[in-house]
This record gives sequence, C-alpha cells and structure tokens, in this order.
Amino acid sequence: MSQEMEFAARLNEIKRLAKEQGGLIQEKQVRDAFADMQFDEGQMKLVFDYLTGQNIGIGEPLNPEEYLTDEEISYLDSYLESLTGLAELSEGEKEAVTLSAMAGDADARRRLTEVFLPQVVDIARLYAGQGALLEDLIGEGNVALAMAVEMLGTAANASEAQGMIGSMIMEAMENHIAENVQEKETGQKIADKVNQVADQARELAESLGRKVTLAELADETGMSLFDLKEAVDLSGDAIEDIDSQSGGEGGGSYGR
Repeated sequence: MSQEMEFAARLNEIKRLAKEQGGLIQEKQVRDAFADMQFDEGQMKLVFDYLTGQNIGIGEPLNPEEYLTDEEISYLDSYLESLTGLAELSEGEKEAVTLSAMAGDADARRRLTEVFLPQVVDIARLYAGQGALLEDLIGEGNVALAMAVEMLGTAANASEAQGMIGSMIMEAMENHIAENVQEKETGQKIADKVNQVADQARELAESLGRKVTLAELADETGMSLFDLKEAVDLSGDAIEDIDSQSGGEGGGSYGR
C-alpha cells in the first residue's frame, strides 16, 4: 500500500473513532495514529485542521452553532422538543428491552426505537455540514433505525444489537452524504457542459450575425452532434443562439 493510501485509510479510521466517541478525538489519539509516518508539526496541523473541518472536536466536542446554519439550529431545537416526552431507560432497562426486541416482542421494538431517536440526532450532528441537510440526515437515520430494530434477531447479545443499530444509522447517513455529493458533482458537470456550448454558440452567432445550427457548431468546435444535442436538451432548449428547429445538417442523425 502506498503512503498516500495508508494515510487516507488511517484518516478514515480516526474519523470513525471520533464519531463513535461523540464527535471528538484526543490529540494523542491522532498523533499516535500517524506516529510512524514522521509528520512534522506543519503536516500535523493540516490533519487537525481537516478533522475540525469535518466537525470533529479535538479534545472536546464542537459547539453545533459553529457549523450548523440558523435554519438547522431552529429545526434541531424544534425536533428535540418533540422528543422530550419520551421515557428514558436506565442501562439495565435498556438491555432488558433490547433482549425482548431481539426475541421479536413488538412493544419492546417500539420502545427501543424511541430510546434511540435522540441518538439519531446526536449522530446526525456529527455528519452535519458535510453535504447534506441536518433534517435529511435525521430522516435517513430514523429509517435506518426502524430497519435495524427489525433485524435484531441476528445479534448475539444486547450489546451487539445496540452496536448494530448505531452502525446502521451511521452507514445510512454516510450513504446519503455520498449520494448528495455525487448528485451535486453530476449537476455541476451538466451545468458546465451547457455553459460551454452556450458560450461557443454565442461566439459563433456573433460572428455570423444569426443563430447557428448544430451542424455549424459541430464544425466550428469539433464536438459531436450527439454531445451538442444533449447539451441543448439538458438546457430545455434554452440556449438562445442555437436554432433548435434546424436539427442537424439536412436533418441528419445525432450519432457519435
């Protein structure tokens, strides 16, 4: 494994550990993780800055107001208020309810779901500001919680069952963030493509003194008729300098 891959793997382990510790990591834990990589203080500062940017506190949790928007804080306050009526369980009661839920007791599963609702919020706070809205993260976490509670029969004991619930909640939020990031990147690529074609069409139209056909634009730019037609379609026929009624030259195919 290359040094870059090893560094990325260790950084991911640190992030995972921090989330399991309630959104914080101790400075010594970070330094120990990279001790054999012989980083200087400047490099370590970059690591600590990165972790802080991921809403991970060094030594103590970050204040949510440091990374949540005003709207998210307002939503969080309202949502937490809606949870205040839920009964709290001692650790012994929680274990007993978990065991009953594992055995298939429907009432125990309902109670266990309620017990974990505040934990969904705590986990969502750790993932906030990383490409998804807090409200959506809580929603995804609650769905994962409901699914996890129905799968507890596969766990060996109460501790494993509770750990499985937490892991499924975290995985659901991580997947949602990854999907959001991918969608945004795809959207940006589409916007870039449409803008590129619009700019080139405008330049050619100014030169010719009229709207241009796709065939003319293909000859001028070297882009295929397929790519040009795709950009026009993605824009909703909103590229003003292209004669969208002309089709290709002689109504030809848009194949590559």
